[in-house]
Amino acid sequence: MNNDNKRGGSSLDRRHLLQAGLAAAFAAPLGAQAFAPRGIALGVDFSEFPLCRTAADGPALTGAPRKLKLSWNAGAVCLAPLPVAIEHGFFQKQNLDVELVNYSGSTDQLLEAIATGKSDAGLGMALRWLKPLEQGFDVKIAAGTHGGCMRVLTRTDSGVAKLADLKGKIVAVGDLAGPDKNFFSIQLAKLGIDPNKDVDWRAYPGNLLNVAVEKGEVQAFLSSDPLAYLWLKDTQYKEVASNLDGEYRDKSCCIVGLRGSLVREEPQVARAITQALLDAAMFTSQNPTVAAKSFQPYAPKAATLADIEGMVRYHTHHHHPVGEVLKRELKSYADDLKSVQVFKQGTDTAKFAERIYVDVFAV
Repeated sequence: MNNDNKRGGSSLDRRHLLQAGLAAAFAAPLGAQAFAPRGIALGVDFSEFPLCRTAADGPALTGAPRKLKLSWNAGAVCLAPLPVAIEHGFFQKQNLDVELVNYSGSTDQLLEAIATGKSDAGLGMALRWLKPLEQGFDVKIAAGTHGGCMRVLTRTDSGVAKLADLKGKIVAVGDLAGPDKNFFSIQLAKLGIDPNKDVDWRAYPGNLLNVAVEKGEVQAFLSSDPLAYLWLKDTQYKEVASNLDGEYRDKSCCIVGLRGSLVREEPQVARAITQALLDAAMFTSQNPTVAAKSFQPYAPKAATLADIEGMVRYHTHHHHPVGEVLKRELKSYADDLKSVQVFKQGTDTAKFAERIYVDVFAV
């Protein structure tokens, strides 16, 4: 697709990718499913994949591998670095024995699972996590992992050509409090359009969003990959906007959350799991074909290996901010959420960002 050529496979060299990443993911409740790792792939030159030499030079964990549970949404192709980390030994390199647990509950339940020690870490969407974190869960954000994966779609004959055209329209969403609705509401507000008054948002089951537009009940719909990507293979659909447009091209949309007590009591373990995830993200960026194969068991059956690779290339896995850069991104998102009345107007976003983030590489 044209969008893949525009935003996908990067030709940037390793140094540029590292600079971009530095300058600019819970024991599950009942019903969750754990995924055991397939065989560890041997022969990976790990010296090529540390986030940076300073970050990678911390003392290695000693003794028996530290067992951890990490929750994720197994259907989210943007989290491809997780099976990559399992299959290609990035956790093993950090002396970690990580169990991936597929989590399908609400965000509040997920964050509570991490905060209360039922889980050790998780990955999720910043614009879904930040509102619950405003309530005070003991979860620390250690890194961003990538950008991209949220899109506005419509029929090619709908007359909707740009985001501003959503004014006065009916738009289908899978979740009225979802990160995609939050994100595109923010973008509409920046265009001078009141997303709460000027757009009629309608909730539909996520896998039936396209049916709503086909029936003429809505004029556009919001979706995330892999569904959005697969729908775009049909020439009757087009992309109107994505979260890789404008200033957000260089911001992360998914984040790594760690159990607060893990950060305080075992900072080297917190550092090790973050390092492994970011190394796996860089590997994914540089080896999208390999990453696609690792993720294929979790992908929809309708997605070919080429489809998965296309999505991996589209997502900005080379961008994974930590430290002060991460804190600035979190504050920026909090400011944006304030502008669309998702955050309380009295929230001090600078103090909020300071409270929820942690620089695990400063220990």
